[in-house]
Amino acid sequence: MARYQPHKNLLVGRTILVTGASDGIGRVAAITYAQHGADVLLLGRDRKKLEAVNDEITSATATSPLIIPFDLAKLHAQSETVLTDSLRDAIQQLDGILHNASLLGSKVPVAHYPSNEWESVMHVNVTAAFLLTKALLPALEKSSDASVIFTSSGVGRKGRAFWGAYAVSKFATEGMMEVLADELSDTNIRVNSLNPGGTRTTMRASAYPAEDPMTLPTPQEHMPLYLYLIGPDSRGVNGKKFDASSWDGS
Repeated sequence: MARYQPHKNLLVGRTILVTGASDGIGRVAAITYAQHGADVLLLGRDRKKLEAVNDEITSATATSPLIIPFDLAKLHAQSETVLTDSLRDAIQQLDGILHNASLLGSKVPVAHYPSNEWESVMHVNVTAAFLLTKALLPALEKSSDASVIFTSSGVGRKGRAFWGAYAVSKFATEGMMEVLADELSDTNIRVNSLNPGGTRTTMRASAYPAEDPMTLPTPQEHMPLYLYLIGPDSRGVNGKKFDASSWDGS
């Protein structure tokens, strides 16, 4: 089957939130979405990196990105209202969310896993994504064709020793995707998960320090799938688990 070829104006008129937009896959996805016409909300904890992404987008596209410097580790009851209210003030309608932000945490046996670090990884990777999605559902409901993408992992589909909180958080992410997809199956909002697999990113290098990064695909190579899932061509696709390494463009 021919590789998926997104139209250059695929996302014109759409507003999309990307978490973890300051680096790695999130950065590339945000820029790619803007290149295809989307107004992108750039959420991340590093303001300088977000500003650099914003500058790259504004210099090369006619879209209107918005930076949202925020550490999802601090998204709790008090800060939740402030962040979500500011998001709702900035946008009336939301057409997509790419939940990309994640913490890796330690790669140690469960018996030796630091409890506070376990809580931090679970909070950023699962609870923060839940809080954001819940708060922004009214904005997604205003779209005629909205898409939510949860970032998964191979260790979130088959447990592996020493992956600790990260693996467990990705199992939880898959479960959250399935529950939400089923709840929204009769609406204009579709929900899917995407496992990028081994990709040439800083997080991957931290997880596999001895690995040669040049043997891995770049984030750019995965962008057809990211565009397909966030754009109108995936309308009707709901509750599915995608793997970038095996997707054939169908």
